Amino acid sequence: MYLVESKMKNLLNIITIILCVLLSWEYTDGVENRASGEISFHRIQISSLFPSPSSSCVLSPRASNTKSSLHVMHRHGPCSSLSSEKATTSPDHDEILRLDQARVKSIHWKLSKKLTARDRLSQSQSTVLQARSGITLGSGSYIVTVGIGTPKHDLSLLFDTGSDLTWTQCQPCGKNGTSCYPQEEPIFNSSSSSSYSNVPCSSPLCDSLPSQGVYRNCSGSNCFYVAGYVDGSSTSGFLAKEKFTLTNTDVFDKLNFGCGVNNQGFKGIAGLLGLGPGTLSFPSQTAMTYNNIFSYCLPSSKEYTGHLTFGSGGISNSVKYTPSFTLLVNSGGSFYSLDIVGISVANKDLNIPLGVFSNATAIIDSGTTITRLPPVAYAALRTAFKEKMSNYKTTLGPPPFDTCYDFTGLRTMSIPKISFSFDGGTVVDLDSKGVMYMYGMSKGCLGFAGNTYNNNVAVFGSLQQKTLEVVYDVPSGRLGFAPNGCR
Repeated sequence: MYLVESKMKNLLNIITIILCVLLSWEYTDGVENRASGEISFHRIQISSLFPSPSSSCVLSPRASNTKSSLHVMHRHGPCSSLSSEKATTSPDHDEILRLDQARVKSIHWKLSKKLTARDRLSQSQSTVLQARSGITLGSGSYIVTVGIGTPKHDLSLLFDTGSDLTWTQCQPCGKNGTSCYPQEEPIFNSSSSSSYSNVPCSSPLCDSLPSQGVYRNCSGSNCFYVAGYVDGSSTSGFLAKEKFTLTNTDVFDKLNFGCGVNNQGFKGIAGLLGLGPGTLSFPSQTAMTYNNIFSYCLPSSKEYTGHLTFGSGGISNSVKYTPSFTLLVNSGGSFYSLDIVGISVANKDLNIPLGVFSNATAIIDSGTTITRLPPVAYAALRTAFKEKMSNYKTTLGPPPFDTCYDFTGLRTMSIPKISFSFDGGTVVDLDSKGVMYMYGMSKGCLGFAGNTYNNNVAVFGSLQQKTLEVVYDVPSGRLGFAPNGCR
């Protein structure tokens, strides 16, 4: 009897090994480092990395159960309120990546000048808005819905930590009404709002626009702004004050925003919600209520929603902060910085010289999709990743990717865990959906790229932020991360 049981166990072990090889599992390394007990690989269903054909909508519990919350949906997903966007086919990855590269070039240009630190503010309360992935400025762009004017006009706005000015399209669109791009929702009409007023051209606020990366002009006695983007898109119009409604209990009077009457290069969305550190940004203007604290979680795919939370309410107790968080502002724009000190692959620290990260400033950006790293750091990451992915078939991918795989015919795969170490001892493990950029029906690339020069600004992009709760605590001068902030 014992002999029979022993043979059966051996047979089962052999079958298990064969199945692992057939499914291209990393059987030797396994998912767990036996010596340390740490997880070193993500073993996942390949189908989970691609958009689901399901028409179901899964709302974020965080936004559903937190005071003053709104549900907003992925513009191309089943939850979308944008009917024409909902019917849109798969996104054009070449276009997404082209716009992403254009954004990074813009960031590098903006931060090529001397950077200065900003002051910080303080207070509490909380409001939650669910975040959804967008496509307009790349798949790393996200939108929320806010109410503008009296009566309230609900509009879908991109939210962007790399921009300060909040703006929306406004009627009339130029002299002939043709100076606005196609928008899903009705365009805001300032003449129909009883709470709207223009900012005078002679005001100090109007004079300060150039220092915040926005061109200034005058239209009669009114302040006129012009904001251009490196991809050719632009907005220009009147700097104005208006009532903003996040929820029934979170209403703000006389917030500064751009009422754009000439806007080009966008599609579908109504405008942009600026979350940067400048004085024009939404967090800065609402600091007396929310203490200049906000957090968000970017969803893993379009059938889920994440959240954007203003204030300190609901922030996870598991958030780990990096104390080196700094605010950067110059005449070209404003950003949030953080200090990367190391990267590990499958729990093994990469051999990156100490000076590599100290010679290149790093920022976190919700509008950049793909994380950009100093060339030396990216080369070390790529080499380690390719070594761990040697069982998989390689393929050519779209630029800027150079490490891509074809998973056709496979149901599961194991990808090495990637972790970032930040100043102060904070280690952030990327979610499995934050490691690879998936395209087509069965292909994926290492979701990182190298900068051209060693001193180019490194960018921690939205792909790597997926499902993480990211906390911007401006008064305390820190940036925080926690896992499992949303699905």
